[in-house]
Amino acid sequence: MNLPIDPIKNITAKYERIFIEETSLPSPVAQRILELVPNDKITVCQGKPDIPTSSEFTGEEYTRSKKLLFITKHPGTFFKRCPGAKKGLACCNYYVLNLGLQCDMDCSYCYLQSFINTPYTIVYSNLDEALNELQEMYDSAPNSPVRVGTGEVIDSLSLDPLSLYSRTLIEFFRGKPSWRLEFKTKSAYVEQFLDCSHDGNVIVSWSINPQHIVETEEHKTANLDERLRAARRALDKGFAIAFHIDPVIWHEEWQKNYSELIEKITTQFVPHEMPYISLGSLRFKSEQREMMRERFGMNSYVTRAEMFPGAAGKMRYDQTLREEMFAYIIGKFKEKSPQWKVFLCMETPETWINATGDLPMKKDDMRSLFRPLQVERT
Repeated sequence: MNLPIDPIKNITAKYERIFIEETSLPSPVAQRILELVPNDKITVCQGKPDIPTSSEFTGEEYTRSKKLLFITKHPGTFFKRCPGAKKGLACCNYYVLNLGLQCDMDCSYCYLQSFINTPYTIVYSNLDEALNELQEMYDSAPNSPVRVGTGEVIDSLSLDPLSLYSRTLIEFFRGKPSWRLEFKTKSAYVEQFLDCSHDGNVIVSWSINPQHIVETEEHKTANLDERLRAARRALDKGFAIAFHIDPVIWHEEWQKNYSELIEKITTQFVPHEMPYISLGSLRFKSEQREMMRERFGMNSYVTRAEMFPGAAGKMRYDQTLREEMFAYIIGKFKEKSPQWKVFLCMETPETWINATGDLPMKKDDMRSLFRPLQVERT
């Protein structure tokens, strides 16, 4: 497929070096890199690249890992339940398909900072094996409302003009109407798959925040207007879209800024154009705070936030504050139209009740998302 050269240049310019593991050379993604990237930027290696790291992975080493790209086969399982499927949290039947590790963008709050200790970004070359896993799961639950997302530990689309994995996945999901494929991104890259034929079960979703938060916390991402324009382009080509206002970040003018965000969304889109909008509050593991402060200092709403131990072992805002922010944002959407479907992500039943009035399973517009998955036994 011929694409404008700028996305490729923009992506490859972020990397000082691209390593390709020798056994991955025949893969489509490796062949595409060899075709599009200057040879002097590529190293073919046997095994992992030899990148020295300290015994305690530092903030500087984490930052450098975003500048080195490694193409290799994944030896483990690609497909798993969402981390939200834990006791004490209301889960929406979301599964994740991990096709890489690390993100080329640099949000101050990114939870990857809590566990990544590899000195490079990884893109897995054995996509065919990932599809085999998906097929096995589909064969066991073909009629269940499963949502499969690819944006857990790597952005779904920020490297996609280079890998073109979106095109293969869209083709795989054709003929599987009960399943939904979701790309989740903070980029504006959609042109590489807009010509793909699909069955209407592909959702392109954007994690969004007010432009003020984009500028202060979501470094190297597409700005808010770029994300919204990309969403409109995808929608106009028949793809479903969704927005994740996540994480909601408290700051002195949070009501003003989130009101402006909702005004932009509700001016440019109408409720029937997207199946849902999710809300999530700032949350991170306690050990992540030091890494964030090492990398971003105290010039961040995230590193200065007052947080408390909460559900799933995460540091969170006080429950009363979370409920206040959620209720305010949901209320603003409902003022525009009661048809907006807004649900909470990775939240406790108590917060659901206090912020929205009831549990998701008791809401007519949410029940299908939160219905427990029925897997057929053989």
